[in-house]
Amino acid sequence: MSALFDTNPSQPPNHDSNAIELAQRSQQHASFAGQESDPETLRAAGGTPPPDDIDPASIALVEDVPPDGGYGWVVVGAVFLMNVNTWGINSAWGIFMELYIRENTFPEASHFEYALIGGLSVSLALILGPIISAIQRKIGTRYTMVLGSLMIFAGLFSASAASRVWHLFMSVGLCMGFGFGLLYIPAMGLLPPWFSRHRSLALGLATAGAGGGIAWNLITGKLLAVSGLKWTWRILALVSVAFNIICAFLCRERPISSSTGSSKRRSFNIRDFGRTQVLLILLWGFITEFGYVSLWYSLPSYATSIGLTPSQGSVVNAMLSLGVGVGRPLVGALSDRFGRINLALLCCSSCAILCLTLWILARSYAGLIIFAIAAGAGGGCFWATVNPILAETVSLAESSAIFGTICFALVIPTTFGEAIALQLVKGGDGVNKFIPSQIFVGCTFLGGTALLMLLRSWQICEIERKTGGAGSGQDWEGHRRSGEENRMEEDLEEGVMASGRSAGVAVLGELRSSAAGMWSPRKLFVARRV
Repeated sequence: MSALFDTNPSQPPNHDSNAIELAQRSQQHASFAGQESDPETLRAAGGTPPPDDIDPASIALVEDVPPDGGYGWVVVGAVFLMNVNTWGINSAWGIFMELYIRENTFPEASHFEYALIGGLSVSLALILGPIISAIQRKIGTRYTMVLGSLMIFAGLFSASAASRVWHLFMSVGLCMGFGFGLLYIPAMGLLPPWFSRHRSLALGLATAGAGGGIAWNLITGKLLAVSGLKWTWRILALVSVAFNIICAFLCRERPISSSTGSSKRRSFNIRDFGRTQVLLILLWGFITEFGYVSLWYSLPSYATSIGLTPSQGSVVNAMLSLGVGVGRPLVGALSDRFGRINLALLCCSSCAILCLTLWILARSYAGLIIFAIAAGAGGGCFWATVNPILAETVSLAESSAIFGTICFALVIPTTFGEAIALQLVKGGDGVNKFIPSQIFVGCTFLGGTALLMLLRSWQICEIERKTGGAGSGQDWEGHRRSGEENRMEEDLEEGVMASGRSAGVAVLGELRSSAAGMWSPRKLFVARRV
């Protein structure tokens, strides 16, 4: 199979030189596609017909299959280190906040303002998704990430000179938040085109860098004690810019062949919100992110409410980060084996059960640590699986832009999740005051479970539609394709390469006509790898 592709990842595959190999694979594709393609149809679709001595009916589809590794693993390592030095550093804000409050550094500042600074850096990185996509199209992915690295450096370094709380809003909140977005959103879009079989594992390993908050929390606490507040900010700035710029130049885009879809980078399109699969994924992330953020901010306070010390509460929170760091690669590896949507569904439902049972019943240090590790591993499954799921349900070419669109919609839960968590426990006494918050978090993951079941049903319907119902009871390993490759098959059958917009309209029309069958109980619960 590797003979079909150029070994240089910077060059698209040469399909003309591989007509013989494609012909040899014809029997596999012919049974799957169920259609014959003549030379005129291929020319109309923008493809290259086979030589005259090869039966044109034997070539049903020209695919652009990722190399499933190679230099892609270098990109995984680079994105991992970027996450360590962005979201990992951002998680250390709680240590700075505790110091500012304890020493009354800014007398005019309230606890809510400090909390808002930390939330602003996250929400701003997400709300600017469409703008960042436009910048990425203009100057390229690599220089977009370099710009983000410099903005993070500027935010961290200028925070060392803050003399008013609004200075922290501008440096830590706005400047760092914009830098996070410029680095994170393009970086996460780099990985799907490099992988197919190991796509979820690659994304899981890369996003596990967010668990680097454990190390940065320990380092920051030590630096504050040894070097003081100002030099701690400066050291974080210097370390982050060094790692992030090196990683930006290590990252490399893998071009998607124009023969399987448009390689031109898409911009923000409001119509994406009307696509069934995108809407289901967006709502899944929107609802579960409320619970995920609430969990992060509620757990340390819950620990002290059951009689643990503040230091033990910080350890419990660190165990949540440990669960993220260990769980995301594990979730990625298992989802490659058992299906991306299936594993996301399992993690989401498991986290709901954990929150509604183990968390409510946990009254000991050991029990809370067990819950924190398990919840960290499963609760953040959205960020570990969303890109592989997008690559399968839409297309590789569209996944990066649609990921930015989804990030834009997640601003509300990331901004207000903490406030909701604080409000739910306000006015109560003892450990029972956390029950409303625990039920709320559990219900958000239950809602995410329901949405994933609908998404799973939609994907099974799409698989059966593409295969004409063939092999509905078989394993999907031999037949699974990305949404882009499926759309290519449709275009070849019609004799014309459809644009992304017209293809989306066609899909919506077909979904409306088959909605009753799509949401049938058989498709909701059928054993299928998706």
